[in-house]
Amino acid sequence: MPFDLQPVLKGRFLELRPLRAEDFHDLYAVAADPLIWEQHPEKDRYKEEVFRTFFRDALETGETLIALDAGDGRLIGSSRFHGYDGEKSEIEIGWTFLARSHWGGVYNAEMKQLMLRHAFRFVKSVIFLVGPQNVRSQRAVEKIGGVRVGERPDGGGRNSFIYQITASAFAQPRSAPD
Repeated sequence: MPFDLQPVLKGRFLELRPLRAEDFHDLYAVAADPLIWEQHPEKDRYKEEVFRTFFRDALETGETLIALDAGDGRLIGSSRFHGYDGEKSEIEIGWTFLARSHWGGVYNAEMKQLMLRHAFRFVKSVIFLVGPQNVRSQRAVEKIGGVRVGERPDGGGRNSFIYQITASAFAQPRSAPD
């Protein structure tokens, strides 16, 4: 069975669904906050012309999911599956961002839990590429069980840390995060 890159996934706090062209304005309203991008390699993604390129790519890949707050239906961010490799039984999760109003709580954890649960129906390993300066994202990936296993360039040629979660590790009970 091929990997379904754009499922609809529902949790207690949010719903993930495929990105649509008409999502641009609502997603840009979230992305226009410069503080979201302060540790990101592309620090100017809050600018409309830069975000427009990001959005166009996200739409064209057919890999992007929109995050909606289950409480009020507001669009609060997005994430993406990328680089499915059937031989390695691996996929990447990345390009994630959330409105700052939804940081530090249950939203990112639930988003990743939904995506990981979906991914492990198809693969044995999920990776996350995180920039060395992006400490906030490194901590977020570690909180959900990601283990740093190496480094490699990302799609833009920038050095990135590789974090991995395996299906077997995901299946193990975890203690509550700090």
